[in-house]
Parts: sequence; C-alpha cells; structure tokens
Amino acid sequence: MSKKPYYITTAIAYASGKPHIGNTYEIVLADSIARYKRFIGYDVRFQTGTDEHGQKIETKAFESLNTPKEFVDETAKEIKRIWDLMNTSYDKFIRTTDEDHEKQVQKIFRKLYEQGDIYKGSYDGMYCTPCESFWTKSQLVDGCCPDCGRPVKEASEEAYFFKMSKYAPKLIKYIEDHPEFIQPEARKNEMVNTFLKPGLQDLCVSRTSFKWGIPVDFDKKHVVYVWIDALSNYITGLGYDADGNNDELYKKYWPADLHLIGKDILRFHTIYWPIMLMALGQPLPKQIFGHPWLLQADGKMSKSRGNVLYADDMVDLFGVDAVRYFLLHEMPFENDGVVSWELLIERVNSDLANVLGNLVNRTISMSNKYFDGIVTNPGVNEEVDDDLKRVALDTRLRVNICMDKLRVSDAITEIWTLFKRCNKYIDETMPWALAKEEGKRDRLNTVLYNLIESITIGASLLEPFMPQTSESILKQLNTERRSVTEMSQFGLYPLGNKVTDAPEILFARIDTNAMLEEIEKRFPSKVEDPAEEEEKAKKAAEKAEKAAKEAKTEPTKVEAIQKKILTIEEFDKMQLQIGEVLSCEEVPKSKKLLCSQVQVAGRVLQIVSGIKNYYSPEDMVGKKVVVITNLAPAKLAGTLSEGMLLCAEDDEGRLALLTADKDVPAGSMIS
Repeated sequence: MSKKPYYITTAIAYASGKPHIGNTYEIVLADSIARYKRFIGYDVRFQTGTDEHGQKIETKAFESLNTPKEFVDETAKEIKRIWDLMNTSYDKFIRTTDEDHEKQVQKIFRKLYEQGDIYKGSYDGMYCTPCESFWTKSQLVDGCCPDCGRPVKEASEEAYFFKMSKYAPKLIKYIEDHPEFIQPEARKNEMVNTFLKPGLQDLCVSRTSFKWGIPVDFDKKHVVYVWIDALSNYITGLGYDADGNNDELYKKYWPADLHLIGKDILRFHTIYWPIMLMALGQPLPKQIFGHPWLLQADGKMSKSRGNVLYADDMVDLFGVDAVRYFLLHEMPFENDGVVSWELLIERVNSDLANVLGNLVNRTISMSNKYFDGIVTNPGVNEEVDDDLKRVALDTRLRVNICMDKLRVSDAITEIWTLFKRCNKYIDETMPWALAKEEGKRDRLNTVLYNLIESITIGASLLEPFMPQTSESILKQLNTERRSVTEMSQFGLYPLGNKVTDAPEILFARIDTNAMLEEIEKRFPSKVEDPAEEEEKAKKAAEKAEKAAKEAKTEPTKVEAIQKKILTIEEFDKMQLQIGEVLSCEEVPKSKKLLCSQVQVAGRVLQIVSGIKNYYSPEDMVGKKVVVITNLAPAKLAGTLSEGMLLCAEDDEGRLALLTADKDVPAGSMIS
C-alpha cells in the first residue's frame, strides 16, 4: 500500500546575511513536523531554501565589493550550514538563482501577462528599500514605512502590475469555505478584515531601478519583482511548468499540505500567493500556519541593539538537541516566545539533565548493578504499575492530537509527562529497597522492565524533536525505535536484552554562574557610558520627584464631554479584561508609542499605546491593566497592535492607566 504524500515548506530565508535564532526556529519547527509525519507513515516532501534577488542584496553586494551572485552564494552557503547544523531533514534546498527556477518564473510572468492579469503602468509613490515595498503617502505612519517603521523615499518608475482586486472576492469566499486554510484563527481574521475586505490595490510585480533580478523575457529593462519570484518557489521546486508539462513530483505533492511561515509575512502567503495560484489555475495550499516570533528577553532581536543570538553560538555551548528542545518547547502556539541565556540554562538543568538524563542514567545503572544489565520480566505486577502503563500508552495518542493541531510545544510536554511519571514510579517502587530483600528479586526485575519499556516508548516519540538524543537513549537500551503500530502495546522490549555497561550522560548539569561568565566573555554585553548612566539616573530621580509633587496637589478638575448614550447591548460588544504587562519597549522612530506584551489568560497580546510621555517601558512591566481584547488588529508606526489599554485623561492631556487595585488574575473579565 503506497504512503499518503505530505508536502511541507518553510518561508525561504532572505540571503542578506546570517540567520539569527528566531529565523532558525522556523526550520527546526518544520523539521519536527516533517519527522513526525514520516513516523506516522506519510511520504513526506520537505522544502526550504533562500530568496536571493532584490535591490537590498544588490546594494549589500556592492558595499562588500562582490557581485550579487558572489554575495548570495556565500550567504546561501551560510544559511544552509546553519540548517544542516540543526540536523534538519529537508529534501530540497531551493535557491531562487537556480536556473530551472528562473526559467519557470519568466514563463509564469509571461503567462499571467498574456492572459491579461498583468499589465504595464507606472508607479509614483514612496518606496521602502528594506521591505522592497511601494506605499502611497496616505499609507505611511509618521512619514515612515507602515511595515518596518524605516524612512521611505519618493520613487517613480515604469512597472508591471498584477490585478489583485480581480481575484479578491474569490479568495474571500475560499477562506470562508475553508476555515482551516489560515491558522491560527486570529491570523485569519486579521488578513480578511484588515487587508482583503477594505479592498486590494493592484500589486507592483516588476522593477527597472535595479538589475539584480530575473529579467522579464519580453521586456528586458524590467526584472521580476520579489512576489512572483520568491513565492513561486513552492511549485517550481516540485517541477511545475507554466506550459503544462509538470514533473511527476508536482503531480504527486501539490497542493502543499502546509506552508509554515512567520506571522510577519502572512499577508504575502495568504493573499498574494493564493491569488497568483488562482490566476495560474492551480490548487491552493491546504493550510498556511503563521507561527509567532521568538523574542529576546529584552525585546525583538536587532543587530543595532546588540541582542542578536545565533544558533551556532548556542549549539557550541549547549549542543544541538538542547537548542532544538528549547526552541520547540518554549514557543507557544499563538503567542511570542522568549529566549535568553538564563532561561536556556534553566531548561537544560531542570528538564534535560534532571528529568530525562537522570532518569535514563539511573535506570540503566540499576539494571547493571542488580542484574548485570540483563532485562527480564517475571510479571510480578502491582497496582502502581497500571498507572505507569496507562500513561505510557496514552502518550502516543496525546502527542498525535497535539501534532495534528501543530501544537508542537504541547506534544513535547506530553512526552515529558511520561518521563516525569517514570521518575515518580521509581520513588513509589523504591528499587534500592527491593534489592535488599531476596524475596523481592522478581518484583525488582519487573519494576526495571517497566521503566525500560516506558523509556523506550518515550525515546521513540522524542525522535522528531530531539533525534540525536532519541538515538542515544535507544542505543544505550540496546533496542530499536518503536513503530507507530507498536505504540499501542506495552511489553515489547525483548526479554534477555542487555543494556549498555556504561550509561552516557545525556545532559550534564550546568553551573549557572560559570556558564554566564563564559557567555559574557564570548559575547560581551553592551556597556553603557558611565556619563549616560548618571544622566539616566538623574532623569529618573527628577521624574520620581515630579510624580511625588503631583500626587500631593489637588486633583485637576475635568470637564467630561458627554458622548452618545449606549444601550447595554452596545456596551456588551466590548470585551474588557485584566492583563498583565510582561514586557514593554519603545516603538522605533515614534515619539509617543510604547509596545507592550500583555498576558490575558492563555494568550499574549501585543498592544501599542501612545503613553510614552507618561510611562517608561520599565514602569509598565508587571502592571495589571484594563484591556479591550476584541479590537480588530491595526498597525501603528509599522507595529501590529492587537488590543487597547484604557487610560484616563485630564484637561491638560495627562494620561493615567486604568489598573486593578487588587491582585486579580490576568484574563479576569470586567463586566
């Protein structure tokens, strides 16, 4: 019986430089899904690669005194090195400079032009080079790019345009008819309500102001712009042919089962790409998942802030599987995750060394000590065994439920629940006490068998997430990885097998202070100038003194403007909840805005507020604030805001946040 095909892709990395740990998260996430799908019997095709054209790369190549091709050859090599370092099992690494890809992009462009979906015009607008995007003046935020917040410049050039609006109604209906198409749900609502329903503008799909791109074969002064070039990699990598002579790979694997991308590029993959496919007469991918970001503990990673972490640096200190575990375990399903050296050390010590490493080590050691490593099962069962067996057999089912929903972090948690149950089983059965009684020898044998069997099941399930660790555990237990069909039975570990004589330490405990000193030595933190520190302290003291004086003065009289009277039904449309501010930072190039990560029950909302003149980022952290949590997402100064913090304002325009006067849980409803 042939296996069912499963095609998974990542966004292709922009070949402008070395990928940081946040970029690396995506390839590791995709790899864990691909490995799991193979494990449960799918014929998996896993594609990743690099996006290598555009003005930004042309400029960087010029600055580095290289040709654009020389520049992308080096950066693509570095990206591939990092992906390989992280032990990712991709089947195809596509480069948009590949000859077959470039040829098909030209044919796709011509096909769309000849059928009337692309037309020639001219573009007069504001251009953002880093985003490679044109904007009208009305779309700018504080005169800057609404996506990245950087300065833009006026640009005018001849260009070809794609008729996006022609297909928008068809795409809206498709999304409504296929609720699983865009995940998570909040991302789908954002795409439909913020971008599709207000109306799509035609999309610029060629450029003449730079040369580093795929030439339009019937108009050589134009190069194909990033959208058609980069997005079409998902089909050109399978052998799609615009003339209809598609490769067998394309016939087998398209449409893709899953496009895995970052939430910041969701619009391109859920609007531009599906419309292009509709115009080409091709099926749409079955699902597009916009995963959250991995943030540094002090905010979004930025080279200018000096807080960028790289996978190879982390691997050098902690090992590949420790970093894979951290990336996959620490990222929630919908909300941004946080990475820091301290948190990574804590996870290695608590989860990897204590729970897993210690479990495997002492189980093998006891087997060697009491039975020379020979594993048998006399079947002397007690009631406590039943619960361990239940957890071991349920784990496979629970992991599968999580993976079906792409909840990878939750799947890992289920496996760790089994490992923790094994540790508890050791405490309950006390093998060292059984060893002291000759009459308990068969019971001791049974206990160790149950442990080894349970660890075998856990290690087999661990392979998609930590392949090297899984292999090491199974090798030490002298057994093979269980198949998915074998997971329904407990007791398949071969009787008479001998475990390894000398168990390896899977993860050694880390001396936190010593490791942090080593990290500081290798990657020195930015040290502020003493004069700047003194000035900051002075300003903070002045601010505190001013606040104290204001607190002693009579409250300002406020003339409130009476707004329209609301019915209770109208008021009830607003969802007001208590949120706790987890972190906060200034919005770049904005004089008024702060961006807060606010926990509300089981999710974290990113909220942009015009309160910078009244609160510092440090003031915000830990506050229990009143939040409107059901506002449509909007962009302020290029930063996505997913809610609103409520404030009071006096006649002089001074703001005060509405906060809870008692310690109530984040997520509490206000009614």
